[in-house]
Amino acid sequence: MTERLTCDVVVVGAGMVGAACALYAARAGLRVVVVDRGPVAGGTTGAGEGNVLVSDKEPGPELELALLSSRLWAELAAEPGLGPAFEYEAKGGLVVASSPEGLTALERFAAGQRAAGVEAVSVPAHRLPDLEPHLAPGLAGGVHYPQDAQVMPTLAAAHLVRASGARLFTGRTVTEVLRSPDGAVRGVRTDRGDLHAPAVVNAAGTWGGELAALAGVTLPVLPRRGFVLVTEPLPPMVRHKVYAADYVADVASDSAALQTSPVVEGTAAGPVLIGASRERVGFDRTFSLPVVAALAAGATRLFPFLEGVRAMRSYAGFRPYMPDHLPAIGPDPRAPGLFHACGHEGAGIGLATGTGRLIAQVLGGRPPELDLTPFRPDRFATYEGEAA
Repeated sequence: MTERLTCDVVVVGAGMVGAACALYAARAGLRVVVVDRGPVAGGTTGAGEGNVLVSDKEPGPELELALLSSRLWAELAAEPGLGPAFEYEAKGGLVVASSPEGLTALERFAAGQRAAGVEAVSVPAHRLPDLEPHLAPGLAGGVHYPQDAQVMPTLAAAHLVRASGARLFTGRTVTEVLRSPDGAVRGVRTDRGDLHAPAVVNAAGTWGGELAALAGVTLPVLPRRGFVLVTEPLPPMVRHKVYAADYVADVASDSAALQTSPVVEGTAAGPVLIGASRERVGFDRTFSLPVVAALAAGATRLFPFLEGVRAMRSYAGFRPYMPDHLPAIGPDPRAPGLFHACGHEGAGIGLATGTGRLIAQVLGGRPPELDLTPFRPDRFATYEGEAA
């Protein structure tokens, strides 16, 4: 049976970014449909830690997007019924260095961030226990980032979709992006009917390249696998998101090889989440004991008390990696009516609100708050085999 449905915009992807695009587009007065082949938050979002971070971003376009997104997350959290529903915690972040040399590099990084508008407070070694009483002794110092926060990602995505009022179609696979004879996008074809609209938003995350291909364009999104280790529920023991300074370098790395750096944070429900690993192995979900063991070892170096804590489970997800570490956000001139909102790698939860706001502004014909040039989806000509 073919179902023809007319709306203003079809958002493909019911993860966090798709949910935010739906929310802000609906608040801009557009009629929105969200479609996903799985459930809400069934992909990368459901395997995320819920980080809303500015601490790990160097000055530049991504940090500007992170600052906008951080403000928007705080505004949503202040709305009755939203913030408590998705467990928003303005807990702040703490980045620590194990050596004087590492601390010097961290302070240099933080100085650049301060100039770009980030709150970054230097913490000498003797003051680290004031912030995190259970940290390992002997660390050289750190930097406290009060703007860092956390949400429960699956709850947040679900509640943003609900708050948008968008029509939601899960369990529907998009098989084609419909285009008119002049090349303009006219909706999508799914395995359960056509959804007609003059605008389609590609919020398919790690699978954004596949969705782009259905529209006849190239977007070089690659999966970057990461594991998370989950402990048994604990009393509040870790107050902030705490990670080692080398985590920032791992995020920015282009290497396909395995990289691990300790990242530890508590949750509102009690379990402690332990990351972070990165490797490009395609869509291989095979459990890796060496990776999880490396995560556990890194976490116990930061918080020795974790040696006596049981790990209850681990899970893996795929971050949508882009060659220049910036997402694709905005209209695609190669397919008029196609808008991209994907490729955020491991920062999609935090950057979702800013992305959604920018997409809604462009959809509504208004100037976006940020310059979208660095995020242009057609900037990857060299990856398409075309002349740069």
